[in-house]
Amino acid sequence: MKTFTATPADIDKKWILIDAEGIVLGRLASIVAMRLRGKHKPSFTPHMDMGDNVIVINADKVQMTGKKRTDKTYYWHTGHPGGIKSRTAEQILEGAHPERIVTLAIKRMLPGGKLSRQQMTNLRVYAGAEHPHEAQNPDVLDLKPLNPKNTRSA
Repeated sequence: MKTFTATPADIDKKWILIDAEGIVLGRLASIVAMRLRGKHKPSFTPHMDMGDNVIVINADKVQMTGKKRTDKTYYWHTGHPGGIKSRTAEQILEGAHPERIVTLAIKRMLPGGKLSRQQMTNLRVYAGAEHPHEAQNPDVLDLKPLNPKNTRSA
């Protein structure tokens, strides 16, 4: 029995649409990261980009459990001495770019390296319900019925 290794000719990429409204952030990020890597496919090959193209809409309506919305802090450094900055998740979600929370959660669930950076280019996250990818006819993946813990009311 020989081990199957996918070649670029074997890769079949699909477009997936996920509505993040009411979905818990960590559960959404883990499912999207699995789809981006292609681990849901039986022909998964770790060194190939064989994941799907994923569109996430309503990223501004994502939910967090516990007090994460007010207590979770995102840090970055400006590059200048004493230039550490921080914002809470609530400030980011109410700001100009709420989709950055979802993008960062998904990015941190992928292994670091060139391949993960390439796979992140297959992710599109939009704060509202509109997206410019109707021509690709994306398949809708509904996360709510997969597990009752995937959703949270408020």
